[in-house]
Amino acid sequence: MLDNKQRGLYRGLTHYGDIEFSRYLRRSFARSMGYSGDELDRPIIGIADSRSGFNNCHRHFPELIEAVKRGVLAAGALPITFPTVSLGEPFIYPTSMMFRNLMSMDVEEMVRAQPMDGVVLVGGCDKTVPAQLMGALSAGRPAIQLVGGPMMTGRYMGERLGACTDCRRHWSNFRGGDISSEQIEEIEGQLATTAGTCAVMGTASTMACIAEAIGMMLPRSATIPAVHADRLRAAEATGRQAVWLARQNVTPDRIVTQKSVENALRVLLAVGGSTNALIHLTAIAGRLGITVSLDLLNKLSKDTPVLVNLKPTGTHYMEDLNAAGGLPAVMREIRDLLHLDCLTVTGRKLGEELDDAQLWSDTNVVRRRADPVYEGGGLRALYGSLAPQGALIKVAAADERLFEHEGRAVVFDTLEDMADRLDSPDLDVNADDILVLRNAGPKASAMPEAGYIPIPSKLAHAGVRDMVRISDARMSGTAYGTVVLHVTPEAAIGGPLAFVQNGDRIRLSVSRQRIDLLVDAVEMARRMANFESKEPMSLRGYAWLYQKHVLQADQGCDFDFLRCESHDEHRSISTLQVESGGKTDQESIV
Repeated sequence: MLDNKQRGLYRGLTHYGDIEFSRYLRRSFARSMGYSGDELDRPIIGIADSRSGFNNCHRHFPELIEAVKRGVLAAGALPITFPTVSLGEPFIYPTSMMFRNLMSMDVEEMVRAQPMDGVVLVGGCDKTVPAQLMGALSAGRPAIQLVGGPMMTGRYMGERLGACTDCRRHWSNFRGGDISSEQIEEIEGQLATTAGTCAVMGTASTMACIAEAIGMMLPRSATIPAVHADRLRAAEATGRQAVWLARQNVTPDRIVTQKSVENALRVLLAVGGSTNALIHLTAIAGRLGITVSLDLLNKLSKDTPVLVNLKPTGTHYMEDLNAAGGLPAVMREIRDLLHLDCLTVTGRKLGEELDDAQLWSDTNVVRRRADPVYEGGGLRALYGSLAPQGALIKVAAADERLFEHEGRAVVFDTLEDMADRLDSPDLDVNADDILVLRNAGPKASAMPEAGYIPIPSKLAHAGVRDMVRISDARMSGTAYGTVVLHVTPEAAIGGPLAFVQNGDRIRLSVSRQRIDLLVDAVEMARRMANFESKEPMSLRGYAWLYQKHVLQADQGCDFDFLRCESHDEHRSISTLQVESGGKTDQESIV
């Protein structure tokens, strides 16, 4: 048990060579911020604040964090806010994915280095939530997630609009000449009209659902709109619960387990979630030595239907899912497929939480198992000669007519090559071809959301709205189409994608879960003999660190030195001695 001199403000004292002086100096400097002595003797709950002027999704965080503080104070602890890296999806070059691991390191080190007994992780925008969870799991301190919530929808000429599935649909129509430049400008002003994350089941909403499903967030809090009063009430309740977690010393490794990760995968499939979530969940689980395999995804996909009728796989929006009963309504429909004995941040088991969830739900939004949006899971892993370590397709957002397709490859060697040639009238391409983008994987380009290759302009003008597209890149969770992503190994390190040539035949078979390059072994060997790596040579700073240590998509694109090989290894790390007296973070603070 930690005594009063080893918890709260006195946890992890700065080294000055004299422990009592360190306590005295820290207390003196804390008093300069106006705290009374009584407040400084309370347990401390850190609040990780990921807001930024470059992050529109998080612009309501000042009010949200004040609500968290109310909850912490009401429960008898002291809330202290600290800043972290903020990842605003459309504002970061070259892609926010490059900086997810940096943010996770920031969260991990600041949670561990600063004197806090527990932490509230306040995030929302796509890479923020996985980064916070990755960091918190590695830090091993009691933690709870709070998301900012989704935007409300806008309106244009009587049509509901929500970023960013509707962004892509209207942009596709604009490229095809169906709407004018004046109309697309008007639509632009109505796509994102409030604070919060994208209004559809994109990556941000999917990660919020995963955080709740895995047990790291309060039940029923994933779907509350950013501007709803319930979002503030959830924030206050989160602050209260953070104090309970700290007092009981419930660390994240007691909540995130192999079983709870499988629950999160089930929910990912049932909500028709983002392809990005698989990479993020793999990275989160990897911090505890828990493996997420593509084979497991396919196994769970066989009997987990898509139940949530939301864009991009349906017709509704996140505010509708919230009104329809939220995530508990979804989980109740697949209750028999879940591990109900998993612990949650409430201190209760998942089954107990579902028992207390309201029984009513809107079946127009959350379908019954007998009437799903899509039979079988919304995601499928593919293997084959083009993707020996796997690739991913979001079948629930694709065109079934293209599920069994063979076509001629039209290859773009880099992102720049695609930008230069895609809309050229001289591009040799037809609707039956397969568009291939390579050197857009984690090593080559930090894996941007470029896998949603636009339909070439001349085909778009002819009415083509979908084609088979293949890349080692990612795709926005708000996107749709017959797009094969995360091809592993990536082209830059010598994966088969590097050796595809214009005119090669490629075969996609969703039923057989395969993606194959139809080139014989002799010819492939000849091509491989002339391989030259496309990895950029970063010479300094974070870009160098990223380039040197990032893993492939099947390992979550985490850094090799941040993953644990086993759950036992993580527990040994999280129980490091933090005080000279030999006490550890794993001991109760009460």
